[in-house]
Amino acid sequence: MAFIYAAARTPFGRFNGALAGVRPDDLAATAITGVLAKAPALDLAGIGEIVWGCANQAGEDNRNVGRMAGLLAGVPVSVPATTVNRLCGSSLDAAIIGSRTIDTGDADVVLAGGVESMTRAPWVLPKPDRAFPAGNATAVSTTLGWRLVNPRMPSEWTVSLGEANEQLRERFSISRERQDEFSARSHRLAAAAWDEGFYGDLVVSVDGVELTRDESIRAGSTPEKLAGLKPSFRPDGTITAGNASPLNDGASAVLLGSEAAAARIGLDPIARIAGRGASALEPQDFGFAPVEAANRALERAGISWSQVGAVELNEAFAVQSLACVDAWKIDPEIVNVKGGAIAIGHPLGASGARILGTLAKVLASKGERYGVAAICIGVGQALAVVLENVTGGAA
Repeated sequence: MAFIYAAARTPFGRFNGALAGVRPDDLAATAITGVLAKAPALDLAGIGEIVWGCANQAGEDNRNVGRMAGLLAGVPVSVPATTVNRLCGSSLDAAIIGSRTIDTGDADVVLAGGVESMTRAPWVLPKPDRAFPAGNATAVSTTLGWRLVNPRMPSEWTVSLGEANEQLRERFSISRERQDEFSARSHRLAAAAWDEGFYGDLVVSVDGVELTRDESIRAGSTPEKLAGLKPSFRPDGTITAGNASPLNDGASAVLLGSEAAAARIGLDPIARIAGRGASALEPQDFGFAPVEAANRALERAGISWSQVGAVELNEAFAVQSLACVDAWKIDPEIVNVKGGAIAIGHPLGASGARILGTLAKVLASKGERYGVAAICIGVGQALAVVLENVTGGAA
């Protein structure tokens, strides 16, 4: 069995914000250093593997940013590392892979996490079909979404993320008012969580940067203010910059280990990874994919939704979050009780480990036994993990 022993992340910065000058490998190294600082007794040479997530590996991420960040963080060169890419779910995938590595006995301790600098994502130029073309070349942004699309892909699959969620809104008749209310709640709860000190021991500072909180949170957001924003994807649409997650920079990490590794790590575990689930459907329906992923994770954990006391659902868009919560038929008040990605931010490769670390702490603080972390993924996928609180405070 695999357990979470510690979690840490950087503050999440706005696009072109406070973290814009920090390379993604340095952001990742900061998260690694932060989580390892919580386990000073751990012999770092005993880490069996670094499994890291990153959605964009075209620039300073340097393809295997997990290895680069481990070296920059001072992890011994003998510790192997890999970087996985499942887009928005990359760091949750990294934690899932790490937990399986522990379950199989291939390692006792695994460091997992992810990073994204959406600000510093490069432009790319496709190589021409033949040398020295006479025409102009267009640089393509790698920050977000489809790029250099294969013309064989059906056009309905390759619509923008926003258009895909406008279609989801039509399918489930989710109003603009519900979306704005959900988004204002995200900001309100995130700001309150910071004010109450919830994130104080989860978030580590970045050298040379004066950023002490997640930069995208707007404590004064209200449904009325959000209602004044213009639609972003359709003239008559409902999705705006206020009810979708922003572009962000940041990194997050979790320290995983077997039950027997507690003595080596020098900590008691805080949560057990009790179930894992993945799902896939039509690419344009990606926002709804967490429904099945979470249901599968619960089935594998041997529990039902009635036993779940907390949910961390990555808020890519308010509309897809509401569609998932409605489909699960759960109390919306147990979802993202410390704010979500609409407020906190969504640096793609870092979000999965963020929600996992947050969920572990929420379960411990609320005394709930089981929780679900779920995330939708572009091109029609999703991942989910069930955690069991093992701090002794479970109800």
